[in-house]
Amino acid sequence: MNRYVDLIKQTFDFPTKEFTLKDNKLHFNDVDLMEIIEEYGTPLKLTYLPKISQSIQNAKKYFQNAIDEHEYKADYTYCYCTKSSHFSFVLDECLENGAHIETSSTFDIPLVRKLYEKGKISKDTFIVCNGFKRELYKQYISELLNDGFINCIPVLDNLDEIDYYLEHVKVPFQVGIRIAADEEPKSAFYTSRLGVRYRDIIKLYEEKIKPNPRVSLKMLHFFINSGIRDTAYYWSELTRFIQKYVDLKKMVPTLDTMDIGGGWPIKTNVFFDYDYQYMAGQIVKNIKWMCDKNHTPEPHIFTEFGSYTVGESGAVLYSILDEKLQNDKELWYMIDGSFITQLPDTWGLNQKYIMLAVNNWDETYQNISLGGLTCDGMDYYNSEAHQFNIYLPKIEKGRPQYIGFFHTGAYQESLGGYGGIQHCLIPAPKHVLIDRDENGKVTHRLFAGDQDEEGMLKTLGY
Repeated sequence: MNRYVDLIKQTFDFPTKEFTLKDNKLHFNDVDLMEIIEEYGTPLKLTYLPKISQSIQNAKKYFQNAIDEHEYKADYTYCYCTKSSHFSFVLDECLENGAHIETSSTFDIPLVRKLYEKGKISKDTFIVCNGFKRELYKQYISELLNDGFINCIPVLDNLDEIDYYLEHVKVPFQVGIRIAADEEPKSAFYTSRLGVRYRDIIKLYEEKIKPNPRVSLKMLHFFINSGIRDTAYYWSELTRFIQKYVDLKKMVPTLDTMDIGGGWPIKTNVFFDYDYQYMAGQIVKNIKWMCDKNHTPEPHIFTEFGSYTVGESGAVLYSILDEKLQNDKELWYMIDGSFITQLPDTWGLNQKYIMLAVNNWDETYQNISLGGLTCDGMDYYNSEAHQFNIYLPKIEKGRPQYIGFFHTGAYQESLGGYGGIQHCLIPAPKHVLIDRDENGKVTHRLFAGDQDEEGMLKTLGY
C-alpha cells in the first residue's frame, strides 16, 4: 500500500524542525493541529507567535556574527516592515524583541501613535518612513517630528518631498534618501518608479538639505523588489549603492546609515536552502571592503524585514468538503474556503506554499486539484513548487480530511481585504493566536471569529 506518509518521506527530508508527525497527525512547531481544529473548527487562520521572535533574534545573531567576524565598526538595527502585517499581536511581538519600525503609508503613523500611547515604543524608537507620500502622510510625519520623535526619519522619495518638511517641521530633524535602483533584467521597467535617480541625489543634497541647518542627511536607502538573494544582479546593484554612499559620505559628514531594503526570503517549499548567515556575512563584508578601500567610516546597517519576520508564523487550515470527478483524470477536492479571498498570492502571483495533510497520513493517496468555494474559475490550487501535481490522502465517507497551508503569515489578510467584502461574500475565517507560556506549554486564544453576515451587510449599506 502506497501511504501518504511514505510519499512525503520519499519526496522530502521529513520530519523537519517545524513539521513532525505524532499519532498519525501533523504537528506544526510542536503544536498539535488536530487539537486546534477540534476546538475551533475550519476554515481557520493561525499565527504561531514564537516564530516571529525566533526570526528576529536569528537575524540579529546572523548580522552580529558577521560584524564580529569582519571587525565591522558600526551597528546593526532590525526594522519591521509593517505592511507585511499590521496586526497588533505582530507588532507587539516584534517590539518585545527590540525591533524598530518601517512605515509605508499614511495610516501607519496613527498606528505608531497608538503604540506610543500603550508604552510599546518610545520617542527614541526608529521610525523609518518610506513610500511616495501624499500630503496627510507628510503632515503626520511632521507632527511626529515636532512632538519629539527624534528618530523618525522620512525617506525622501522625490526631489520635492523635503519642501513640506522644511515648511512645517519646527525642530532639527534627519532625513534619508531612497535611491531608484535598476529593476531585474526580466522586469517590464528599467528603473524603479520609487526613489530618487542616482544622478539627482547630490543635487538634492546641495540645493535643499545642505543650505538648511535644521535638516541633516542621515540615511541612504536601497531597495530592490527581488529581495536579498545571491545573484549577480543583487550584488551588482548593492555594489553600485555602496559606491554612491562612499561618494556622498565625502560631502556629507552627518551621513552615517545605510538601509538595505528588500527582505530575506522565507520557506515556501521543503527544499529551501537559503543560507542567511552567508548572506549577512557577504553584505557586511562588501560594505566594509568598499569603505576601507575608499577610507570611509563604515555605516550603521538597517534592514527592513517584513515577510521574513512574520511569514513563517502563519498557517491556514481547511476541511475537504467533498470530492468531484469531472472527467476521467481530473479529481477535485473542494475546500471550505477560498484561495482568492484567503490566500490571494496563490491566485494573483501564482505563489506556492508548503501544503500538507493534517491527518490520515497512513492512508493511500491520490493526485488531486484543490477547488475553492467562489464561482471564479481561478479559485484553485493544483501544483506545488517542487512538482506539477499535488497529492492528498484518499477520502472516505465518515472520515474527515483536513489540510494546511503553511508560512502564509505575510500580506494575505491585507490583500484579501480583512474585515471587508470578500469575493462571492465568502466570509473571512476565524483567526487563532498560538503562544507558549513561561513553562513552554502551548496556549491558544481566539483573536477574531468568522466574519458574519450582519457585518458584511452593514458594509454593503443594507
